Amino acid sequence: MRPSLEAVGRFDPERARNRFLETYDSRDTRVVWSGEDLIGFYVVRDRSDHLYLDHIYIRPDHQGGGLGRRIVRSVQDRAREAGLPLRLMALRDSPANAFYISLGFGLESSDALDNYYTWNPD
Repeated sequence: MRPSLEAVGRFDPERARNRFLETYDSRDTRVVWSGEDLIGFYVVRDRSDHLYLDHIYIRPDHQGGGLGRRIVRSVQDRAREAGLPLRLMALRDSPANAFYISLGFGLESSDALDNYYTWNPD
């Protein structure tokens, strides 16, 4: 996310750190390992009427190999089992938008900085 925030002149490391820490809940966080190497994590929050994919971070040297797609598909499976939509937000100018659209997410709304997406189970 840092490159996307830098591209729009909005990256502030302290703000990003605080935003994450203010909402951190270990029960919502899944860590991704490759052997003994920490290569990423993602955060899924349970809401009464949907699941919310709040964060997905993969180390740059592990991006592009399908890991993000596998993670999102596993969260979609979880949403399908629960019979709930899956929602998320992406920066408007981020390459993540095309990624989420390719996984079946539909654009629900936008504001000056962000796009809001929903995926509904079959």
